[in-house]
Amino acid sequence: MPLTDQTRIAREQLQPRIIGLWRALTSLKTIVSFMNTGAHPDDEISEMLAAMRYRDGIDISYACSTRGEGGQNDIGTEATEALGVLRTAEMERACDILDLRMYWLSTSPNDAIFDFGFSKSGIETMGKWGRERTLARFVDILRTEKPDIICPTFLDISGQHGHHRAMTEAAHLVMALAADPDYKGSDLPPWQVKKLYLPAWSGAGQAYDDDAPPPPATLTIEAKDTDPVTGWSYAHIGQQSRAFHRTQAMGKWVPVGQERDWPLHLVESHVDGPDDTLFSGLSNDLGALGLSEAQTHIDAACAAFPDFDSVLKHASSAYKALENASVSNELAHKIERKREQLAHVIRLAAGAQLTARASKTNLRSNDNTAIEFELRQGAADNCETSLSLPGGWRATDNGVALNGAALTDPYPPVYLPGEPQAPCALLTLETHGVKTETRIPFEVTPLVLPDQAADIAPLADVVNRHAERRSIKLHVSNIAPADSQATLQTPDEWRATQNQSGFDLDLPDDIATGRHTIALRLNGNDAQTVRMIDYDHIEPRALARPAQMQVQVIDAELPDVKVGYIGGGNDRIDYWLERMGVDVTAISDQDLQSDAQLEKFDTIVIGIFAMKFRKGLAEQMPRLHKWTHAGGTLLTLYHRPWDNWDKETIPPEMLEIGQPSLRWRVTDEASDVKYLCDHPLLTTPNKIGPQDWQDWHKERGLYFAKAWADAYQPLLEMSDPDEAPHKGALLTADIGKGRHTHCALILHHQMEKLVPGAFRLMANLLAKRS
Repeated sequence: MPLTDQTRIAREQLQPRIIGLWRALTSLKTIVSFMNTGAHPDDEISEMLAAMRYRDGIDISYACSTRGEGGQNDIGTEATEALGVLRTAEMERACDILDLRMYWLSTSPNDAIFDFGFSKSGIETMGKWGRERTLARFVDILRTEKPDIICPTFLDISGQHGHHRAMTEAAHLVMALAADPDYKGSDLPPWQVKKLYLPAWSGAGQAYDDDAPPPPATLTIEAKDTDPVTGWSYAHIGQQSRAFHRTQAMGKWVPVGQERDWPLHLVESHVDGPDDTLFSGLSNDLGALGLSEAQTHIDAACAAFPDFDSVLKHASSAYKALENASVSNELAHKIERKREQLAHVIRLAAGAQLTARASKTNLRSNDNTAIEFELRQGAADNCETSLSLPGGWRATDNGVALNGAALTDPYPPVYLPGEPQAPCALLTLETHGVKTETRIPFEVTPLVLPDQAADIAPLADVVNRHAERRSIKLHVSNIAPADSQATLQTPDEWRATQNQSGFDLDLPDDIATGRHTIALRLNGNDAQTVRMIDYDHIEPRALARPAQMQVQVIDAELPDVKVGYIGGGNDRIDYWLERMGVDVTAISDQDLQSDAQLEKFDTIVIGIFAMKFRKGLAEQMPRLHKWTHAGGTLLTLYHRPWDNWDKETIPPEMLEIGQPSLRWRVTDEASDVKYLCDHPLLTTPNKIGPQDWQDWHKERGLYFAKAWADAYQPLLEMSDPDEAPHKGALLTADIGKGRHTHCALILHHQMEKLVPGAFRLMANLLAKRS
């Protein structure tokens, strides 16, 4: 929906013209370009890139393989493809801060290049992504952006994430492939990257544990200084960008004096001379290309800041000098890039402003909407507005009309700050006899949604043969077109009855275990459902999927317990417990502070990350320990060491979570599971057998316990290939008359994926100590 006035005011406040002009001018300093490469959103070296871009004027870009679909989510319950959409939107906002040109190897939610979960092997990663697909896409990106320099963020060494290792290996390979005219994987003209650097620092930390030392530094990017106009350090500018990676809890304050430099190691070079700076051996500016007139005016424009009129005059002259510039085809992209950058300088120096606002921001493929323009001409001699529209869109007298327009892509393959893709507005200015055009994004970019669509809920459900429920209410809303006739495709023995809010589904009493797909049809056609991804720090996105509900019928005996759930907003354990037939109640903040309220529960489950995100929970743990000693069953699901998990005070007895996390997880979702004892948690009320470990998704578990008090008994042993086994996945201890169990298996994720064994094991973990 259109922005509120309050939001518009807040946005405007964050975009002072003087800073915008200064930053636009810094882009004119050089024609050198640098591409960072990584595997996930937030792998970019933000602080170093900030110094390169805003101090040195280097044109920076980032090539990222995946959308981060397998990562954590600190702000919501989006996972896999939905998380990929959210993290893509976050990455774009992070790019805006750095003026970072963004390229993705993964181009759709169904791409083989996917964040399938944590990996410890580059070989495994390349095998799942597809080696040829990965290299071909990477070559296309290099041949499109044509960077002079590339540099991965991480090293290809043991102890690093396998996705990082795969991208670093690929960076070495594509240097040659992108320059090879006989390479069959790309139809684009060859491009020779001039230099390849590696980081000369360790990637070890909370997550990774590099086994080998970094290579020696051959060059250091000094980045401890501050921007002369904003006063911000380049470290702070980098963190302003990283703060948009909220799903990953990024963004940290860098105290004065703790800024850092960035050592690099030159691996391969195709230029002559010693490598004293990044610019060594490269054409530094337009003068080096024989375009001295344009460079003279650029230098004058930069020197004239903050005299807007003088900047405008010299920038216009520089643009005019480039209009008929003649250079080799190999360098033509650098001239075109300088024209784009000069056009932005001219618009800002002139004080010209354009806002394009659509009256409707959610459209269908044959919809229409009015467009409102707000225009300030500033010091421009003349200005014109128009629209850049994709296929299936056309301009009308007062807006746009769509005719078979394609759905908005939630996984756009490219994002270029300041150069939005269609649909967008165009602003043409005439200044000092020169015409320039800049692309202006809509205030809120309209989204094209499916024509035949409806919201359905739930998208997934579980029916337990050992519980009484044999019915499902499928809610259907926001049907488009509104007068559509909705029907369901169900198994023959199921009965679907339409009601005012959707459908009542009745299942047979003796239904067999297994998974079923229930599809919604509108007017006899398959429908889609749309998940809106909308947070205040990103542009809204829409993920369209088939309007289908997955129903898993399970066979899980349930303990006779009343369960309380303490969540942090990062899982839906209480929902799944209720659906499988458990008597579960969410515990409020007030209940947490009342012994009498806690005494109503036999079992209390603390959800993932809850120690961090549930305000006041850590302070109430002594009360929960007392409740456990009195006979309660306390179940804690996995936490990270930095989630306010104090090994001495959070669990009833000492329990330490291991880090770096790479060493304390099992990423092979099909790894063998060995039982260390015949414990009731593995036998009662369900005997957990080999079938319960089948069809797991992403991984077995993570953030395993590293050390624990003698009171705890490990129940399981598992490992990744060629590694020593872990025993910290599932621990339990008798605490007074009660029990504490800590589970680092990703049961919440398996339940979302409807894995039967996860429900059966969870039922056992809820049982009271006998």
